[in-house]
Amino acid sequence: MRYALLLLSLVLPGLARAQAEALENPGTVSAVQERLYRMNHELTLGVGVLPADAFYKGVLGTVGYTYHFTDSFAWQVGRGSYSYNLKTSLREQLERDFDASPTSSAFEEQVQWMMGSDLVWSPIYGKMAVNNRSVVHFSAFLLGGATVLKLQRADGFRPAINLGLGVRVFTGRNLSFRFDVTNNTVFVGATRLIQVPTLQLSTAFNFGATE
Repeated sequence: MRYALLLLSLVLPGLARAQAEALENPGTVSAVQERLYRMNHELTLGVGVLPADAFYKGVLGTVGYTYHFTDSFAWQVGRGSYSYNLKTSLREQLERDFDASPTSSAFEEQVQWMMGSDLVWSPIYGKMAVNNRSVVHFSAFLLGGATVLKLQRADGFRPAINLGLGVRVFTGRNLSFRFDVTNNTVFVGATRLIQVPTLQLSTAFNFGATE
């Protein structure tokens, strides 16, 4: 009996404290904060590069318009890009040392311009502290759609499937910056495909949005 009473005297205070803590903190409550910035009509002006081709590198200028139906779903109604192309040292060497023709099929596949449309899904929105002094709001998105490209070749209009992802950083209700990484799978012939990846940084002007 003495041992039982001693054990109870040690256990009961601990149980009492646990009960008191449970009453003070009945459970963990999680809250999801609403988005601070919402998009509506978005006009984008951007610059970018076509980095992948061995014979040229393209410097892109892009303009686009996107309509946002909800916080997470949008339609990039139209986008158009013009590419200013620069020869690589490999192409210059081939033309200089091996008399490669500027109209050879390998050189004719460089992009001159492209136009397309995409659906955009933005499942991620968040904020982060920068050096404990400011808060940055951002979102991440996926996009997919179709593109028509004009290649340098005579019959140069080609269809493509465009897939990509990106991130947006908000600076206010009417202005944000977005970085897009996309890839166009271009149907050159019945059995041949080429890949045209792009990297683009854009300034996005937002009209009709609310905080």
